[in-house]
Amino acid sequence: MSEYRIRSTGEVKTESQIKNDNPNMSLPKEWNENVYEALGVDPVLPSSQPKPSAEYKIVVRNGAEQNSDGDWVWAWAEQEMFQEYTDQKGNVVTVQSQIAAKERRKRDELLSATDHYGLSDVTMSDAMTTYRQALRDVPQQEGFPGTITWPTKPE
Repeated sequence: MSEYRIRSTGEVKTESQIKNDNPNMSLPKEWNENVYEALGVDPVLPSSQPKPSAEYKIVVRNGAEQNSDGDWVWAWAEQEMFQEYTDQKGNVVTVQSQIAAKERRKRDELLSATDHYGLSDVTMSDAMTTYRQALRDVPQQEGFPGTITWPTKPE
């Protein structure tokens, strides 16, 4: 999907949105520099999404920015992964409780990956039993969920 930066506002729009904004203008199938000039737009090129700087951050699209070559490219902004909010029942859901839920999901996935060791036709080693118990104990660790020592899965 092609995107364009409106020169007068800096807003980024798709080709379809620009066509809708200009219903009385006949536009060619392939756009070129002449079309960009007539519409007052610049093409916005995709750019690589950077990695977040911390564990509970995410990177989201945030308009367009001009790169060192003078091209307009996707801009990115880092933000917190979780925000405090009030649920439908009026309960405040804290950032800390959301982080704890995320870490419990990770723990549950690690446990699920070893569930087959608990089948009746498999003998679970003492090391695997210890590992699985350590995973179950993760939420009771001091400092959870901010500080977690994940157990090492045995071979």
